[in-house]
Amino acid sequence: MTRDLLGYAGRWPDITWPNGAKLAVSLVLNFEEGAEEQVGDGDPRSERLGEVLSVVEPGRRDFGQEQIFAYGLRAGYWRIADCLERAGLPATIFFCGRAVERTPELARRLVAAGHEPACHGWRWRPHADYPDAEAEAADLDRATAAIEDATGVRPLGFFCRGSESPWTRRLLAERGYVYTSNGLDDDLPYRDADTPLLVVPYAFDSNDMKFFHPNGFVRADEMSAYVIDALDVLEAEARRGHARLLNIGFHLRIAGRPARFKAFQTIVEELKRRQSHLWVARRIDIARAFQAAVDRGDKL
Repeated sequence: MTRDLLGYAGRWPDITWPNGAKLAVSLVLNFEEGAEEQVGDGDPRSERLGEVLSVVEPGRRDFGQEQIFAYGLRAGYWRIADCLERAGLPATIFFCGRAVERTPELARRLVAAGHEPACHGWRWRPHADYPDAEAEAADLDRATAAIEDATGVRPLGFFCRGSESPWTRRLLAERGYVYTSNGLDDDLPYRDADTPLLVVPYAFDSNDMKFFHPNGFVRADEMSAYVIDALDVLEAEARRGHARLLNIGFHLRIAGRPARFKAFQTIVEELKRRQSHLWVARRIDIARAFQAAVDRGDKL
């Protein structure tokens, strides 16, 4: 993978999204709980990042971290799923395969509600850590099968924690994936230079993970205000004719907590309020709409 520091170089494709809007919005839910490292699950160490940094010695079971993650499925999931259902907005779910294998009924319920299943790897880990393509391929196949078995829908999109490996995109393309979201470098999809994949970029700034970082959000209204500012800027650019994509990421164990859920709730309400001039869509639909525009030759 060669670094491309220019991208569209200010000459963005003149795309209109299917409902006539110039601004698309992607809501993403990360479904990772049960796929993180935990000594209690046989791993050599437990995940350190949570509500607080774990102070338990590596190699010892950290019951607190296990419980922090479990909250996402036991409580946060229901709060978030109910809000989306009442709002009638579609989301993409980044499913870790092992999390789905452990709670298939929860995964099935989200996809049955119309949300898109995407692959978030077998474990919540960087794919850059795999020592070779064979090991990564085995876990990718395992995750894909777990998601399809639980939901009845084969995932066509991918995003992993941290970074892809040098082989990830080739492996995805060989397995019929349509897009990867391990791209943090643009406001529009673009074609990968080395494979048939589309890159549907993701973002870490408009993401509730910032609640877990010292330079991030503390109060719920800080995240909702940040996202509203992004909507204002991108809508202004859209009115000048520039197609754009805004990504908003959430985690069950983070935004599912009552105080932080207020951010999720406020953002969903704001998207509903602006829905007449936005396209809130699943990432696979964004990828397909972009590809259709490419095929039509819409001033690309």
